[in-house]
Amino acid sequence: MEIRSKEFKERAVFAIHDASLQQALGKARGGFVGKRAQQAAELPEFEQLREEAKNTKNHILDNLDHYLERYEAAVTAAGGHVHWARDAKEARKIILDICKRVDAKTVTKGKSMVSEEIGLNEALIEHGMEVVETDLGEYIIQLAHEPPSHIIAPAVHKTKDQVSDLFEAAHGGPRKTEVADLVNEARRVLRDKYFRADVGITGGNFLVAETGSSIIVTNEGNGDLTQTLAKVHIVTSGIERVVPTLDDATLFLRLLARSATGQETETYTTISTGPRRADDIDGPEEYHVVLVDNGRSKMLGGRFKDMLRCIRCGACMNHCPVYGAVGGHAYGWVYPGPMGSVLTPLIKGLDNAYDLPNACTLNGRCASVCPVKIPLPDLLRELRHMQHQQDITPAMQRRALKVWRYIATRPKLYHALEQVGARFLSAIAKDGSIRRLPLASGWTDVRDLPAPAGRTFLELWQGKRGQK
Repeated sequence: MEIRSKEFKERAVFAIHDASLQQALGKARGGFVGKRAQQAAELPEFEQLREEAKNTKNHILDNLDHYLERYEAAVTAAGGHVHWARDAKEARKIILDICKRVDAKTVTKGKSMVSEEIGLNEALIEHGMEVVETDLGEYIIQLAHEPPSHIIAPAVHKTKDQVSDLFEAAHGGPRKTEVADLVNEARRVLRDKYFRADVGITGGNFLVAETGSSIIVTNEGNGDLTQTLAKVHIVTSGIERVVPTLDDATLFLRLLARSATGQETETYTTISTGPRRADDIDGPEEYHVVLVDNGRSKMLGGRFKDMLRCIRCGACMNHCPVYGAVGGHAYGWVYPGPMGSVLTPLIKGLDNAYDLPNACTLNGRCASVCPVKIPLPDLLRELRHMQHQQDITPAMQRRALKVWRYIATRPKLYHALEQVGARFLSAIAKDGSIRRLPLASGWTDVRDLPAPAGRTFLELWQGKRGQK
């Protein structure tokens, strides 16, 4: 998938003025936040689970080679095959080779962010295969020829009317307007695809080293049909998704649904281990796992190791005021929101995603709700620091920072200029607000700037304490 993160500012402006997008985002915003808060409040040990999950993930990452080797051995013992991909190109080739070998004509896909990351759909279609997304949200955006705008709700940016238009154009027949009718229509169309599929591809929420199992969670059951009806099941997953035991997996499952959709648990939690055995009534004839590195090893040994704890719940973007205002497509690649603002520069390069680490208010909401306590604001600050060190930061901004540093490291000069600035702003204000300010049009073009009270905080504080 082509990266468009360099266009973040332009795409953000367009998103803010897109009435349909703002309507869709407005409906989704409160639901995610409110339901997660309710679930957390109803589970007394929720914060304890977050701390335990953080520590467990840290242990896994410290011993990742050990658990990956154990996982590979367990998959092989169960009759499956593990393939190692250093990057997106290698991952695509591995999957393409499997599909070509079995002469695949139709490929069904469950939800898989890694498949989006490696640009799998485009590669399969280019080689003449029919690719069918079976997750309802993914199916909707496939019809719209768009990438996902959210990692757990890919079509969150679509209104019901827009979905009705897409279904009418793709399926024909009378236009459906009720959600239940639209869901049933998608189910009817997809049913035949499941039975015709030669290969079924799913993601892997968790990979269990103890048993060689892959675990997926869905609310629609599409993942079960994708991986059991096709002759070949391929799991795509990042190397960091391995967990030691099934007990460890249950720890993360207790946090995943609550953090993602505000549910106690997802409707379906499916565990798959190897291909169909002699006494199984269904299942694939072949079972493959493609483990993708694609920059993760570099993160493992560096300052961004914490990011590998991510379990892809989407809570950070659900609570992010920037994502809530512009949606996911503004971020220009697979991973949007705070987690994407860290991952995209690390995978695609700092210079290819300059705006993303800077498109953050550093309010900290993302870190406060992350189920594995990733310090996202700290990581974003570190990326900004790296950009500055590598001279990626614009020259004007670098000069401004040098001036700021000069002033901020000289307290007397700082406070003197602060007093002058406060009085100047008070003088040009009208009715307590400043409607236009030189060199700050990015703010005052779209909102008024509240005028200061006339005295600085330090002056007020010292006056309160009776100091000069």
